[in-house]
Amino acid sequence: MRIVLIALLTLFALPVAAAELKIASWNIAWLTTKPAGHPDLPRTLRPRTNDEFARLRAYADRLAADVVALQEVDGPLAAARVFDATRYDFHFPAETDTQRAGFAWRRGLTVTRNPDLMALDLAPNARFSLRRGADITVRDGDSPPIRLLSVHLDGGCMWDPIRQPNSRDCQNLGRQAQILRDWIAARQGEGIAFGILGDFNRRMERNDEFIALLSEAGPLTRATQGVSNPCTARQGGARPFIDHILLGGPARDWLVRDSFRVMVFTERDAAIRDRLSDHCPISLRIDPR
Repeated sequence: MRIVLIALLTLFALPVAAAELKIASWNIAWLTTKPAGHPDLPRTLRPRTNDEFARLRAYADRLAADVVALQEVDGPLAAARVFDATRYDFHFPAETDTQRAGFAWRRGLTVTRNPDLMALDLAPNARFSLRRGADITVRDGDSPPIRLLSVHLDGGCMWDPIRQPNSRDCQNLGRQAQILRDWIAARQGEGIAFGILGDFNRRMERNDEFIALLSEAGPLTRATQGVSNPCTARQGGARPFIDHILLGGPARDWLVRDSFRVMVFTERDAAIRDRLSDHCPISLRIDPR
């Protein structure tokens, strides 16, 4: 009996093996609790109705991600209209922009809030700035940590050269790529698993110079590579992604095969669907080991 008791106590003392983590990214398009006419909002922007918030919340519940990189969200109060605050916690950069990149994560995970990647905001004093990066480190139980960066990069340069001399947007995107390359190099130096998630505003083809510049700091796995985006499909045609999930360091080996998913809105009425967001959530699973 004593031997059995010791064996049971030993079993309970063993660390619990960490389960897979579902990591997602979602640009929720001007998600804010500010009223119509607020000076921080575009004049033509119509705030969401209670029904629209309820629909978004239902999709968040269905997504059931452990960690979600968010974009275009006006802080924790707005995020809590979509993600249940009794089950999720939030982090957003220390800036006043309405369109912020941030995170929601399942309570119970160990999360460290790292300093904002302030350098990504190339126009911090503009009315609509270019947004900081939100930076967290996530650990599930005794599993190795993963460092995650939520980004929303400059738009207007989806496929042109990032050093295009006649395009300020392309030049900005090129500068942001260099900043991300340096962030990646720092993570490579630490030997930590990492990921960059969000709205890159860039269609990354196989030989795209944007992803090539980032890869100078170390090899990356892009979950959207070779996949068409069904979210924006019209009349049966799919388009390239501009939302991406990049994994680097040990996280490249943690990617669960064939786990990449796109959650497509099911509303038949295009007007209702478009009111939710012009981006669908994307996700994958990792198995830290």
